[in-house]
Amino acid sequence: MLHLAIPKLPMRNKAATKSYYINQLGFKEVNDYGDYLLLEKDQIELHFFAHTTLIPEENDGQIYCRVSNIDSWYQELLDKQVAIHPNGKLENKPWQQREFSLLDPDNNLLTFGEPIS
Repeated sequence: MLHLAIPKLPMRNKAATKSYYINQLGFKEVNDYGDYLLLEKDQIELHFFAHTTLIPEENDGQIYCRVSNIDSWYQELLDKQVAIHPNGKLENKPWQQREFSLLDPDNNLLTFGEPIS
């Protein structure tokens, strides 16, 4: 019966979160409820909740997004000079995924993966 999961991630500063996801990653705003923000890109929807006392270095927020054409997506981000996680460069993983990772302004880990065919 389950059919969709939508991650909820902490944000310290809504303006910084919007700027990163909209200007850097190409998301669009769905709704802004003050302390709660909804963004989407393609079939990915993300929710953010205000957490003004969050210490980014202590944040364990993570999401894994399945994508298609990962090489193109990765290159698009490089062309925009989006910072790639130092340990998250695009590579083939032993679990048969081609992946890379980013950290958003609040240290939420965003990993993008595509099955290796």
